[in-house]
Amino acid sequence: MPIATLIKSIQDIMRKDVGVDGDAQRISQLVWLLFLKIFDDKEEEWRVTATNYRSPLPSRFRWSSWAKNPEGMTGEELIDFVNNDLFPALKKLATTAGVSQLGKVVGSVFEDAYNYMKSGTLLRQVINSIEKDVDFNSSSDRHLFNDIYEKILSDLQSAGNAGEYYTPRAVTQFMVDILDPRLGESILDPACGTGGFLTCAIERLKKQEKTSEDRSAIQESIHGVEKKPLPYMLAMTNMMLHGIDVPKNIQHDNTLRRPLKDYGPKDRVDIVVTNPPFGGMEEDGIEDNFPRKYQTRETADLFMALIMHLLKHDTGRAAVVLPDGFLFGEGVKTTIKRELLEEFNLHTIVRLPKGVFSPYTGIATNILFLEKGGPTKEVWFFEHPYPEGYKSYSRSKPLTIGEFDREKAWWGGSTRKARKTGELAWKVSAKEIAARNYNLDSKNPHEVEVNHRNPDELLREYQEILRRLDAAQSALKEELAAALSSHGRGKG
Repeated sequence: MPIATLIKSIQDIMRKDVGVDGDAQRISQLVWLLFLKIFDDKEEEWRVTATNYRSPLPSRFRWSSWAKNPEGMTGEELIDFVNNDLFPALKKLATTAGVSQLGKVVGSVFEDAYNYMKSGTLLRQVINSIEKDVDFNSSSDRHLFNDIYEKILSDLQSAGNAGEYYTPRAVTQFMVDILDPRLGESILDPACGTGGFLTCAIERLKKQEKTSEDRSAIQESIHGVEKKPLPYMLAMTNMMLHGIDVPKNIQHDNTLRRPLKDYGPKDRVDIVVTNPPFGGMEEDGIEDNFPRKYQTRETADLFMALIMHLLKHDTGRAAVVLPDGFLFGEGVKTTIKRELLEEFNLHTIVRLPKGVFSPYTGIATNILFLEKGGPTKEVWFFEHPYPEGYKSYSRSKPLTIGEFDREKAWWGGSTRKARKTGELAWKVSAKEIAARNYNLDSKNPHEVEVNHRNPDELLREYQEILRRLDAAQSALKEELAAALSSHGRGKG
């Protein structure tokens, strides 16, 4: 069954349930069920591949025990089991002493999960649909998870709240391709949403993998934090399907809640790749976790200060999506940008056109590429154009990874020495940026500017055109009158 049809049929069953109110709850319900199904399929694999594998779940709470049989528990018995036995047991795993890392992972996923369905009969129908149509031990079905969560995100968008943790796949792929993570390097997304950046990084690292030690190194190197329960659950599922069997380094938390001074050398990473939430305000008190010079409640600014703090001194590099407002903004933003140019090499800003995040937001965005160990001498700008014939992007015409071939060809390799200015690329010296109070909002100097000229001059020109038009009309009338008069005399 096609993914869209499967998801729609499950949603249609849920719509009949009085306990589920709206798309967001339906999606949340679907995600925890999918997680347990996927976890069960993974356990089946681990029992074969891992020596002395022991499940962190008591046998009665495994999907295969209570959900797999289509004729199994249903009605009130099923609802009672899920609400009063299953959920309390899974939530408890997060805090119970002696539980394995894998058990704690399951516990963290269910920490804020909730069963919204009230009808055990309808819940049984949903479970049977998932069990019948999805097998995550099948490699073809495993690849379908990407399509499942794209569909889930698409549905979430119509519920009005997906934009804050969704980044188009082409953007995540381009940023990771440019950063080029290597085996052994630590990678962090401090606002990881559903894990898109991290899964791109995992796929790139897997191509370098040669031994089982390499596989373990990948597992240890991937770090993410997400504060919202639903994307966190999707991220954990996504990690497991990309070979991170125990995603213990993906935390359910707000990265900004920890005081900046508490992050020490062991917390520093080689790579940060992220699209932090922008346009939002943090809750009261979060800014107190930062030194006074950074104190603001604007989320993106706080994340930028944190990213700069977390990069390793010698190898640290980052790619960050930020809105236009960061480039020209003042106050705390000016402080951050000054430090960015003085202590980092902010070597490239890719200016994305409006609509890249459509339909979630129309805000114009940029990708900032930086390295620890500045200072910046010059900032290169590259203006990403729309494809020919496009006036904007949309869900049916999204940005594609192939469009970034232009940037990759221009990039100049790892040293970036072969770069050239052109109709889409230009550079500005750090001195010039400092002189304009660290305003990074540089417009493309190669763009043909429309000269709108002086309004008085335009008005005089317009009046002259009208005068000539009147004269031409008068002359034409005279010619027509003369012609008609002559024609009339000829007939007589």
